Amino acid sequence: MIKKYVKTSIYLSLAIFSFSFISCEKKFDNVIDTESSNYQVKSVIPKDSILFNYQDSSIIISIEFQQGSKIFDVNAEIFDPVGKNFLSRKLTLYDNGKSENGDLIAGDNIYSNKILMKRNDPNGKYSVKYFVNDNLFKNKLVALSTFKFINGELNLAPVISNALIDPDTLIVTSTTIIQTSVKASDPNGLNDIKEVYFVVYRPDGTTNNIKTQLFDDGNISLNGDITAGDGIFSRKIQVDQNNAKGTYRFEFKALDRGGLSSNIINYLVLIQ
Repeated sequence: MIKKYVKTSIYLSLAIFSFSFISCEKKFDNVIDTESSNYQVKSVIPKDSILFNYQDSSIIISIEFQQGSKIFDVNAEIFDPVGKNFLSRKLTLYDNGKSENGDLIAGDNIYSNKILMKRNDPNGKYSVKYFVNDNLFKNKLVALSTFKFINGELNLAPVISNALIDPDTLIVTSTTIIQTSVKASDPNGLNDIKEVYFVVYRPDGTTNNIKTQLFDDGNISLNGDITAGDGIFSRKIQVDQNNAKGTYRFEFKALDRGGLSSNIINYLVLIQ
């Protein structure tokens, strides 16, 4: 967003989720108050860093309840570093003593299951939400946990190319929409790209250093992006007659989850 010069349009839609939970016990910050005397959470795993293992790439998702807890079933949802459901479904947790579920002892009030991590799964923080159906068949979120996954790959910087601004020369007498896009890739996979953005420099060379994010979400009406997940990141912006006349410089860049920056592409736009 360029104050008084280039204004980003209202094409970005934000969804803000607000949760208010009370810790069940102070020593477990990741446990949610169940507001029920039928069960009590003791602990959850994982909650540490996990390094990809060639011999066994599975990790255990588990939650332990106090003895005497009355529970019908337990499940979990895992979300990757970009907030997508990692399994595209809920994961059922079992207290059956079966090794294939990562459960050691049946009936000990520890509910577990395994998920497989792949070498190309993105590095970063994963979050886990634990849900319980109690004996009254009420489904409740009872605990949260996070873990950091390290896939072990040598981290390499992303690369951007084919930057495009259309139109890049315009006479502005009223509000005009400009389409921007850039191709981004990463040797560690597209999921390793954390953000793609540009910073605008005014005709006098000054900038407010605000990043304008580009999106690869396939939302053509909102961002002008045609195909989701194809590595082409897009964004619509708008200018009007109040923007200063002259040549603007758009500086495109990408950043990966390991903190490495891409090459820089500068693109000039003339507003008359």
